[in-house]
Amino acid sequence: MADKKRRLFILLVSLIIVVGIIGFSLRERANLTTIEDFVHDAVGWTQNIINKPIAFLDNLGDNINEIKHVYDENQVLREHIDQIRQLEYENQELRKEISELKDALEKADSDFLLNFQSIQASVIAKSKDQWFKQITINKGTEHGVQPNMAVITGKGMVGKVQSSSPFTSTVLLLNGFDRTNRISVNVDLEDSDRDASGFIVGYDEETSQLILELNERNDKIEEGQFVFSSGMGGLFPKGLEIGTITEVTQDKYQLTQLAYVEPSAELDEIHHVIVIDRLMTTTDEAEEGDEE
Repeated sequence: MADKKRRLFILLVSLIIVVGIIGFSLRERANLTTIEDFVHDAVGWTQNIINKPIAFLDNLGDNINEIKHVYDENQVLREHIDQIRQLEYENQELRKEISELKDALEKADSDFLLNFQSIQASVIAKSKDQWFKQITINKGTEHGVQPNMAVITGKGMVGKVQSSSPFTSTVLLLNGFDRTNRISVNVDLEDSDRDASGFIVGYDEETSQLILELNERNDKIEEGQFVFSSGMGGLFPKGLEIGTITEVTQDKYQLTQLAYVEPSAELDEIHHVIVIDRLMTTTDEAEEGDEE
């Protein structure tokens, strides 16, 4: 019994001491004990060591999320830029087609073409073979298109009809002409009573110009003069604009005078053309057209 009382007494005293120590520790003090300082610093260092990698991992996760967000935004912006570029390209092509169609309509309404039967057509295919400079148009024999008819745009002649089917036709472009498909032409000499004459006999790939072989030497031919169809040979009407002379020279044997001609029409950018029948519109046909 005495031992129990002694143990109880010791327990109560221990509790009192512990409570006292806790109370002493909790009260505000300016100075801490050595042990408290050590414990406080140890806890602080431990927290600092643990918090640094945690903070680093937190920042790394935020940075990764930010990079992913920026990447996603860049992908969206790139798609928008590609769409804008595509729209700009389409707008440029449409502007070219509108301008070309406007030139063709103005040409079709010109006094010159009123003397001929003309058929307006659109290009539906282009040959990729460099040896066959051809395009396909959406008009054929059912519309009055026949082989060897001249084909022009609003800026000048581009070629001739090579073959026709009921609803489409193949056009051989000027840059595909050679001696077997030559064109009889005249050179407009302003200070002369008579124009110089010759034939378009080929195309120079390096300079992208037509080769004009003159029938006879003429010292009055010079750069800047216009070349147009002569009407000789029975194929093309007279007066179709071919191009402008850029250089006058001699063949390699110094026997024939040659000239290089810059085509008036853009042979690589053709969307709308006019097919011209060499036969002039008769008076009766003109009157019928007026009545319609």
